[in-house]
Order: sequence, then C-alpha cells, then structure tokens
Amino acid sequence: MCDICVINAVKDKMLSRREFFRAGAAAGAVAAVGAASATPVRAHNHGGITDLTYSLSSEFPTWGGEPGFAAEQVFKFAKDGFNLLNLTINEHTGTHIDAPLHFSADGNSVDEIPVENLIAPICVVDIAARAAEDADTTVTPDDLKAWISAHGDIPDGACVAMHSGWGAHVTTEKFRNFDGQAQHYPGFHVEAAQMLMEETGAASLAVDTLSLDPGNSADFATHYAWLPSNRFGIENMANLDKLPASGATVFIGAPKFAGGTGGPARIIAMV
Repeated sequence: MCDICVINAVKDKMLSRREFFRAGAAAGAVAAVGAASATPVRAHNHGGITDLTYSLSSEFPTWGGEPGFAAEQVFKFAKDGFNLLNLTINEHTGTHIDAPLHFSADGNSVDEIPVENLIAPICVVDIAARAAEDADTTVTPDDLKAWISAHGDIPDGACVAMHSGWGAHVTTEKFRNFDGQAQHYPGFHVEAAQMLMEETGAASLAVDTLSLDPGNSADFATHYAWLPSNRFGIENMANLDKLPASGATVFIGAPKFAGGTGGPARIIAMV
C-alpha cells in the first residue's frame, strides 16, 4: 500500500473512533440527565438540612481561655495568583470531636473512630429551660428516661445530644462563664453517661457547651467514663434548637489524621 494510502486509512480510522466516542459521550450525558431526573440528590421526604457547626476563628471561646485557632496567609491572589493559609489549631477548638484517646491511654484516635458511627440518629435532650435558671444543671438519668418515655428507645449508634440553649451565649463571656474559680455551664452527669453505656447502644455524646462535663466539674467524671469505652464526644455543637427531639440524622465529618485526640469537625443534620 502506498504511503499516502496508509496515511488516509489511519485518518479515516481516527475519525471513525472520534465519532464513536462522541456519540458515546452524548448518550452517556442523556442517560445521566435521565438518571438525575429519576433519582434526586436528596429524597423529597426530608424536610431540610441544618448545619450544626460553628465557624472557626481566633475569637471562638475555648475551655482554657486562650485562642485555639490562628490563620496566616502565606500566598495572596493579587501577588501569587492563588490564596493559601497556614493554620495553627488546637484539636479541641470550635465544634470538635473528643476521640476516646483524649481521656484514655490507648483508646481509638480520631482517625480510628468506626465510620459507621459517623452517620447516626440524633436524640436531642432539651434542658434549656432548666439551664436558663441554673448554669450548673446537668443531663441526668431522669432526663433520659423522660426522653425514652416520650420518643421510644434510643437507637443503636445514636448521638445523644444535650440542648441547653448555651449557644445563645457563644459571642459573650457567659459561654465560658468563668468566675475566677470555676466555669459554669451545663453538661452530662456521669450517671447519665453510665446509663447510656449500660442500657443503650449509643455511640456518641454531644453538647452545645465547651465540655461533656458541666463547667464546674473538678474531676471530668463524664469524660473518664465515656471516652475510655471507645465511644466519642462532640463539643460546641450549634443549632440544636432547630432539630426535633427525634427523627433527624446527623453526619459527623470527623477529621482523619493519625494519632489525633480529636479535632474540628463539620457536622450536618438531615431532618
């Protein structure tokens, strides 16, 4: 076969292959549109999505009182063509996870939390009215029994969350509520944590305050009871007042870095 014939034959073959892939891509696009139309990203029976996460900043209150977050801009778009920040973060700042390793010698680190426990039914125990009168109040076994009486058993793998209304104070000194001797805000009583461990399959505790324990705790009894059992905690959860007591599902975006005792998390609820 002559050279020009070989060249033309190759060209024809390439064109036919291009047409084939072009046609395939078009058919795929049509199929994708059809699939998208038939299967929406979010099922229609969900009422909405709620962000349960505070934005991190150097001003966000911390348990120790010192800033837990800093950001340094090392590349700027105007000069470098892109933006990039170096972050310095205390693991336990903002809306964050307490991994079992935080209060145990050899518990799971944050990257070892079973992924199936990061999508969970959330049970919201409302003690806001009581907390408005007594900053040192706690979630007790009686509160859990009342929740169960009203809403049924606490599901396996559940996140049991305390709604104390403390989020209303997050931009003020009252969020820490330090009187020079101790902090004052609600948390879980250790007996409530023990009840959940012994009588339910709950996998996580959550609070809308700085600590799983009440602020005036001197022994961190709830931390020491709950976390060494290889369950985890969530502190500084936002917008719990926007969730029903039962029926919502929470998606816990736990950070995944080796050996972490916790870390900032993006937490979203679907109702």
